[in-house]
Amino acid sequence: MIPSMQDPLLLRLGTCRLPRRRLFCMPYAGGGAAPYRQWHRSLPDDVEVFVAQLPGHEGRFREPLLTSIHAMVDAVRPAVEAASDLPFALFGHSMGALIAFELASALEHRGVRSPERLFVSARRPPDVPEPDAPVHGLPEAQFLDALQRRYGAIPEAIRQERELLDLLLPVVRADIEAVETYVPSAGARVRCPMDVYGGTEDRHPHPAQLQGWERVSDQSVRVRVFAGDHFFINQQRDAITADLAARWAATGACVEHT
Repeated sequence: MIPSMQDPLLLRLGTCRLPRRRLFCMPYAGGGAAPYRQWHRSLPDDVEVFVAQLPGHEGRFREPLLTSIHAMVDAVRPAVEAASDLPFALFGHSMGALIAFELASALEHRGVRSPERLFVSARRPPDVPEPDAPVHGLPEAQFLDALQRRYGAIPEAIRQERELLDLLLPVVRADIEAVETYVPSAGARVRCPMDVYGGTEDRHPHPAQLQGWERVSDQSVRVRVFAGDHFFINQQRDAITADLAARWAATGACVEHT
């Protein structure tokens, strides 16, 4: 199956004349396609890039929001399965790392085509419980302050734009609830090679926590840390995509398909 530009589940970013591989990107809490919109420009020209569009987000804003990582995986999985006629990899940042991990595990256990590689970013291992008290149910001001302390997530300029904040806040709350209530699926682990990315100045998670992803992988896990805070993905696009392309090529993904 070739996903269309109008697919409500997968948004294709850029164009790829002769795709031989697909990269499926999972959004962070409150986010969507924006961090990935230029990735196709710096990845090999045979890679077709998609970002998952979750219910209640962006083009699906009229749909009910989901408050569970597992429900998000269930929403995205059919589209990824249908588009697995080409070799593919998964990438997820922060909340998206949990979605990508659970999705990879589910695909492998279902016996359908599995990802060639899993890339997780800015997220502690899934078997490490949330260290802080839940914040998703706090009053608005306290909720926003908590997000700012943890992630530097919502700029002051957006907080001052009441109309924009009213649109964004329910989405962020739902996503943070999904993260804070997440419990890994029983026996969840992955067989495909995994790379873990982090930010030097990130404290949620601290870079020292990242190697713990080895506990949910059947293969050795390689960690790379980039300069930046929790949202280093926004400043380190070229470095991340270059590393991703090199690591994916190392799995033998660059083969001729007829």
